[in-house]
Amino acid sequence: MNKRQRKQAGFSVGYVVVALLVIWVFQSLVVQPFLVNRMEVPYSTFLEDLDAGWVTEVSVEEDRIFFVSVEPEDGVPAENVYNVVAVDDPELIARLEAAGVTFSGDTSGTGVLGTLLGWILPLLPLVLIWYFLFRRMNQGGQGVMSIGKSGAKEIAGEMTGVRFDDVGGVDEVEVELKEIIDFLRAPERYTQLGAKLPKGVLLVGPPGTGKTLLAKATAGEADVPFFSMSGSDFVEMFVGVGAARVRDLFEQAKKRAPCIVFIDEIDAIGGSRSSVGGGMGRNDEREQTLNQLLAEMDGFESNRGVMLMAATNRPETLDAALLRPGRFDRQIQVVLPTEEGRLQILKVHTKRVKLAGDTNLERIAQITPGFSGADLANIVNEAALLAVREGSDAVRMRDVDLAIERIVAGLQRKVPLTPQIKKKVAYHEVGHALVGALLPNMDPVHKVSIIPTAKGALGYTIQRPEEDRYLLGKAELEGRLAVMLGGRAAELIVFDEPTTGASNDLERATELARRMVTEFGMTDRLGPVRYASPTGAEYLGGYSGTRGDISPEVSSQVDAEIRRLIEGAQECAMDVLTNHREELDKIAAILCKRETITGDEIYDLLGKEDQASV
Repeated sequence: MNKRQRKQAGFSVGYVVVALLVIWVFQSLVVQPFLVNRMEVPYSTFLEDLDAGWVTEVSVEEDRIFFVSVEPEDGVPAENVYNVVAVDDPELIARLEAAGVTFSGDTSGTGVLGTLLGWILPLLPLVLIWYFLFRRMNQGGQGVMSIGKSGAKEIAGEMTGVRFDDVGGVDEVEVELKEIIDFLRAPERYTQLGAKLPKGVLLVGPPGTGKTLLAKATAGEADVPFFSMSGSDFVEMFVGVGAARVRDLFEQAKKRAPCIVFIDEIDAIGGSRSSVGGGMGRNDEREQTLNQLLAEMDGFESNRGVMLMAATNRPETLDAALLRPGRFDRQIQVVLPTEEGRLQILKVHTKRVKLAGDTNLERIAQITPGFSGADLANIVNEAALLAVREGSDAVRMRDVDLAIERIVAGLQRKVPLTPQIKKKVAYHEVGHALVGALLPNMDPVHKVSIIPTAKGALGYTIQRPEEDRYLLGKAELEGRLAVMLGGRAAELIVFDEPTTGASNDLERATELARRMVTEFGMTDRLGPVRYASPTGAEYLGGYSGTRGDISPEVSSQVDAEIRRLIEGAQECAMDVLTNHREELDKIAAILCKRETITGDEIYDLLGKEDQASV
């Protein structure tokens, strides 16, 4: 046992001794007097019971006399223990002998021993349980984190089992991190020239892009120890615990330098202090934890080889002091992968998956723009599960298509629809598909279905882009609005009334039209002015709405422009469907019969091989 362990053991034993003393004092001063008062009777009652022959046993102590009485209750003897205040009665011993009662005396020492045996020993098992739990907490990493210990999981670099080849799709980020890896491997090359290791690297990007995996890969490539914690691990109900854990974490890191300390979801402790302020919104524990983290990042020397890495998808919430030079010197954007990056990710996740000959990874990468690495891994896993479910010996392209549909549209549900409802759903979905297929520069239609899904939709139309889109023009956005309202337009044309099935379409169309007006300046009436408030959640898809400082007149004009765009899109969709009413009826009839139709079949019925102008 080393010095630290002996100190902890002595500390724990001291706690047990103190606990026993507290229990003894509590029992002696509180519990025992309470019980004694509850069973105390007058001395005359004791003598009456003794003369009546009900007393069977007596214990004479220094200040009290305890006796057992079997006074009958409802004719049945009931044994009860009572006590009386001891009085100077010279004839007491003679009375007890005459009544044939068993009696005994007690000294002050025996009374203390009796108290110890009667009150403390029964609670000893509880004390022992508490002791072992406390000892386990002090050990740290055994399942329960100690109050003052960081609880960071240390993993040797080679034990992470992750390299950059296992990540895929992060070529630009890999270039940024290789310099950090080189510094950790050979710091003397940089220190000779006076260069300093960046104190912190902040990985920023949408969820599922592999920020945590990149941190592990950096440790694996550098072959250095890797300490991993989540931001929520620092937060406790006890004030000061988070700061203590930060100190302990950096103490461990300094002893194991060169190493990497990784804090995932750092926004849990690194939120802006100006946003909490004082009063009811303030959280002193989080602020103290952040202050300690800032102090530690300024405190340890750069050439010690301790690299702090953190990840977040909410960079706009972080405190400015955390992002300044000298703290997190580098912010690396981990963005959604490109088509080539998605292909690399698919190759990584299909290494252990048996693929059929028709499974084309290049095609899958092409039709999944906007998918993160986690999404692609989920697609591969879902496709493998579907293949097993159908008894296939390999994952086919059909399984991948179904997996993508399941993620995008939801799990299909066999809900029986009446012929009338099925007809309305079919026309609604074909309306979306025809507008998307006939308008120029729209994403190709992949599949139309009127099978209900677990997400609550009675049908769905899937369009798959052929390439990544980084810029969208006004005409293309107006076309997308028309596609969204194609289902409602078909209902108005065929049934002369809209249905509730267009509610989600209206919601999405209104949001897009509002962004065109307030964010993109795509209206002549309002001009190139941004009326939207600053984005609240950059990587979480949040939209914060219109600015609060615009006048009521401008707000009214914004609403009018939104309505104009949506009404124009609906008129465009109705013109397209009216001009192709025969195709609308024909495809809707096929869909009612088969419940599913592919995009290729729709283009064949339209006499088109690919997208073209109307």
